[in-house]
Amino acid sequence: MRIETRILAGTTILAALVVVFDYSMKFSGLKMPFPWLPTLKFDFTGIPIALAYFLFGFVPGVFTSVIAFVAILARSGDVVASSMKALAELSTVVGMALAFRLVPRFSRVSSFLLGVLARCSVMFFANLVVLPSFYHMPFAVAVSVSPLIVAFNVLQGSLGILGGYFLHEALRRRVPSLVKRS
Repeated sequence: MRIETRILAGTTILAALVVVFDYSMKFSGLKMPFPWLPTLKFDFTGIPIALAYFLFGFVPGVFTSVIAFVAILARSGDVVASSMKALAELSTVVGMALAFRLVPRFSRVSSFLLGVLARCSVMFFANLVVLPSFYHMPFAVAVSVSPLIVAFNVLQGSLGILGGYFLHEALRRRVPSLVKRS
């Protein structure tokens, strides 16, 4: 398998940006808590992940999601939290990729919608397993907070996808040689 230098370099830079965003937002206290469930916090790590997907394709999007897992795990030592963040970002990338493949005519809108839908669906079910199993939350309580988790993931997924998309469009206009050839 041969990888173009621009894809390798660009993916590496965006993966490093994921680490920078994670560490800087955590240690500066700039992560904004979700008002109705303050244990969930907004961050910008999804933007370089979505941008890696838009610029270079599926594998770089997946790779940057894995780097988010590694960075959060190295920073916090919390396997569950880092896995949940990586799962959320990975499911967003998978949803966007499916939309581009299944509905190419409306690719921008469908990638946004399916990316957010995939993220919300995966995280809904993942939290029904993780909250009772690892945080000893009664299943009924996990079900009752699920709408809040879905609402958070709609907002966080939208932030990542839209941020990545707007940066992609700016780069496409200013540096067209950087954007993958369709």
